[in-house]
Amino acid sequence: MKKILIIEDNLEVRENLAEILTLGGYESTVAENGKIGVDKAISELPDLVLCDVMMPELDGFGVLHILSKNQKTADIPFIFLTAKAEKEDFRKGMSLGADDYITKPFDDVQLLQTIETRLNKSERLRAASKQSTGNLEHFINEARAVEAIQSLSENREIRHYRKKDPVFQEGEIPRWLYYVEQGSLKVSKSNDDGRELIIQVAGPGDFVGYMALLRESKYPENAIALEDSTVRLIPKDDFFALVFGNRDVNARFIKLLANHMAEQEQQLIDLAYNSVRRRVATAISNLHEQGFTEIHMLREDLAALAGTAKETVIRTLTDFKNENLINITDGIITVLVPDKLKDMPN
Repeated sequence: MKKILIIEDNLEVRENLAEILTLGGYESTVAENGKIGVDKAISELPDLVLCDVMMPELDGFGVLHILSKNQKTADIPFIFLTAKAEKEDFRKGMSLGADDYITKPFDDVQLLQTIETRLNKSERLRAASKQSTGNLEHFINEARAVEAIQSLSENREIRHYRKKDPVFQEGEIPRWLYYVEQGSLKVSKSNDDGRELIIQVAGPGDFVGYMALLRESKYPENAIALEDSTVRLIPKDDFFALVFGNRDVNARFIKLLANHMAEQEQQLIDLAYNSVRRRVATAISNLHEQGFTEIHMLREDLAALAGTAKETVIRTLTDFKNENLINITDGIITVLVPDKLKDMPN
């Protein structure tokens, strides 16, 4: 049974959270302020931390800062609970390494779905680490690479893109490596008839545009903001200096390239052999696994991701909603049964 640490100074909210988690099949442990929460996280090593932002003694940002610096707790998924929705709070939390935000008052189903998504992602990362690592040196090299890549995005030019704004366009000469800090971008290609196929949806923490930089060629695709987004621009010379001067970072980007190619190959196989129903289910499932607990995506964009027509996507989404696989409110898709979508029969 997965253990969730709840750090919340409000007794009523704390007890309500504990009750919801118990009903959801989780073991919960609680702390009434940040200092106690830090001590419990280090001593009990929970599988996930739910933490309020505004607290006496030590606020949520302080808790996250301390836990992220401790080797034993640095990889524990961390979700903020906050009644404040100011952009600066979200930006500060994400820059410190938070995995997600839940605003109060929260929906019970959304809370459990967000926790499940973050736990599943954490399990996949751990499994991948065990599968691909054989010794301590590899772990050290991975840590060095992550640290170097994170420093690469610091103190760089920041640009804000509104929904549908182009970030770069096919045929342009690349000058930057793009690091998504907030929001999401779609990377897509279009044929001569104007039909679009989305080959990547990039969210916070993802790099975009490195393929063209490494190939020293023009962009073969377009990148457009799916929503209001904040992106850091890293000059290509700085990127090259790190990639070609740091073997750990070099290895990291080779993995990114390999994963990117594998994903594109799988997408081609899905387009060739899978039914429309399964392709739409796969598209939603992949977004959900990327951490998009609420999918804010135009139906034509979802159609371009699944490789089908907008009208077909709308009909398929209606079927999924009637089957209680998803919920749709004001156009926003929430996944209710991720396993069934992921394993949708052909």
